[in-house]
Amino acid sequence: MHRARPTSPSRRGILAAGGALGLGAALAACGADSKGSGSKDGGAGTGAGKGARSGPWSFKDDRGKTAKADKVPANIAAFTSVAAALWDYGIECKGVFGPTRTKDGKADVQAGDIDVDKVTILGNAWGQFNIEKYAGLAPDLLVTTVYDTAGTLWSVPEDSKDKILGLAPSVGISVYDRQMTRPLERLLALAESLGADVKADKIVKAKQRFEAAAARLRKAAKANPGIRVLVGSASQDIFYVSGTNLSADLEYFKSLGVNFVEPSEAAKKASGGWFENLSWENIDKYPADVIMMDNRTATIQPADLDKDKATWRKLPAVRAGQVVPRVTEPIYSYAKCAPVLEDLAEAIEKARKVG
Repeated sequence: MHRARPTSPSRRGILAAGGALGLGAALAACGADSKGSGSKDGGAGTGAGKGARSGPWSFKDDRGKTAKADKVPANIAAFTSVAAALWDYGIECKGVFGPTRTKDGKADVQAGDIDVDKVTILGNAWGQFNIEKYAGLAPDLLVTTVYDTAGTLWSVPEDSKDKILGLAPSVGISVYDRQMTRPLERLLALAESLGADVKADKIVKAKQRFEAAAARLRKAAKANPGIRVLVGSASQDIFYVSGTNLSADLEYFKSLGVNFVEPSEAAKKASGGWFENLSWENIDKYPADVIMMDNRTATIQPADLDKDKATWRKLPAVRAGQVVPRVTEPIYSYAKCAPVLEDLAEAIEKARKVG
């Protein structure tokens, strides 16, 4: 599923290609039976869930636009990982757009705990969005992420966005050039506006676990300052080394003290600041002790690289068994992000200098 990158890639092109910061994308539609509660960022309205209020609903998103409805949306279309986060807060989607099923029919890593048999999939590849099926859901709201300053709604096809956005209000949650705590807060606020009980024991404990995991990662980084972490993604012809700027997860990890390998600024400039392209012959350009590899199904995974790429096998971190997954497109719920921090902390705690 890995796709070739455009010569001068935009963030949209980068992510669609499924590379270092990319997204091997697919599309579908999502509606949620939900509950209503009001806030300045959210809104109030009638919903199907516990604690629903009567009255209009609204939510101001990260584009500065306010989505409005006469009542709390009940049929929500969301990008897969966004739908997975809402699912963790009790807002179940009727459909999703984004990587949802793998070729063998199982849930994609970006689908989290979504019951993929219960959702309507409107396309399982980048740029596919079945408008007829979406309209058939009688959508009340579309939710996705934003990866640029222009407010481009992620995975909503440019050539049909006017038709799609004409069917229901939309919300964009930015994951661009900010630390992951911000989209976590924003998606929780959105979930609350849709009726989630954010004071529920499950949610409170998930947030506490996240905070403890952050403290653990900070401690691990401080205790092992010499451990260099490289973030990579693999295609058949290119190995992508990601920079830490712009990506919400890496910016946050860096703020906690993780010592990342940074591609040269000149190299990153060609990709809009995201990553550097390396040929497989040159993947040893940057010494590293731990390698975090893009875990999405659109990219080549370490087990296959072990079989097919001799230069990969020669890397010191690979020989030492110090290769761990990177959840490149996090599911921004506290329950899903806490293990991400814990796993990185453990990798740094156990790592030895090899690069």
